Amino acid sequence: MRPLTVFRHISCEGPGYLAEVLDRQAIPYRLIRIDANEPVPDSIEDSSGLVFMGGPMSVNDPLPWIEPELALIRMAQEKGLPVLGHCLGGQLIARALGGTISANPVTEIGWHPVRSAGTAAADDWLRGIPAKPALFHWHGETFSIPEGAEHILENDNCVHQAFAIGNTLALQCHVEMTAPMVSEWAALYKDELQAVTATVQSEEQMTTQLAEKVSAAQQVADRLYQRWLAPILSL
Repeated sequence: MRPLTVFRHISCEGPGYLAEVLDRQAIPYRLIRIDANEPVPDSIEDSSGLVFMGGPMSVNDPLPWIEPELALIRMAQEKGLPVLGHCLGGQLIARALGGTISANPVTEIGWHPVRSAGTAAADDWLRGIPAKPALFHWHGETFSIPEGAEHILENDNCVHQAFAIGNTLALQCHVEMTAPMVSEWAALYKDELQAVTATVQSEEQMTTQLAEKVSAAQQVADRLYQRWLAPILSL
């Protein structure tokens, strides 16, 4: 099996729980450390799928690695290669496929419930997932749904939480979280938690009963990851 190629944009936002899922199933992957100035590959020929992680930057920023990553996503889409994006990664997918990235009506940080968007794709991808699971969020921007893609997840804070098109899944929420990652982000990004609102939780709110919250969210991640990995494992 060719390895998955995972793109990390900042050191604290690595593959997290996804790496645990891949290791359990002996699925190989290579990590491209954009934060360490590792170059974006110019081909997808040696990858079985592409994964894009999050980061505090915007897809609209003039960063040198954004256009090369967008080009890889377009190549993958043309060839039916599975692509997976988390938060910034989901926004990269949307942008690559003709969508737009803009300010969300509210900043969304912490554990907030999501629900099915009621589409056929949602029924497929969310089979076996509870009706309103609480997932982790940390974003101020949102993506539009590109032409040809199907809306999967939504909530009251951010209408577009996920979409799928073929073997590509774009997530606005963070299903890759582990308990240490939640605590680390709360410490590193504490300045963003000064004004607590209905959509921005305090460090105490997001870390209370953290093990239970992460365990429940990882059950959702298991379903989404297994559905995304299905065409890769069938090769």
